[in-house]
Amino acid sequence: MDILQLLDQSDWVDRYEIQDFRQWNGGLYYKLKIVFHDQSILFAREYIDESERNYSFHWQNQDDALIMRWDNAPHHDNIATFPHHKHDKKGTITENIEITIKEVLKIITG
Repeated sequence: MDILQLLDQSDWVDRYEIQDFRQWNGGLYYKLKIVFHDQSILFAREYIDESERNYSFHWQNQDDALIMRWDNAPHHDNIATFPHHKHDKKGTITENIEITIKEVLKIITG
């Protein structure tokens, strides 16, 4: 999984934990906990197969307060980018394009 190479090479990542990883013909599921040097944490979960992709990237500070979460759970159908959206620390839900873990890491690490 090339994301692990990215994490291993990152100057921003303090440590990470593979909480679940499954791969099969045409599909992949992973669940990661990534701790950054500032002690903020990204919980990353993604399911991919030939017909669907589900993801949730939940970034929180060291006190467990949400900083941002990007996901595509289909529960905000009023959003123009449905089902893709993001939640901010104020509880606001806004439009967001489909996003990958690499893009999320780029946002977090600047």
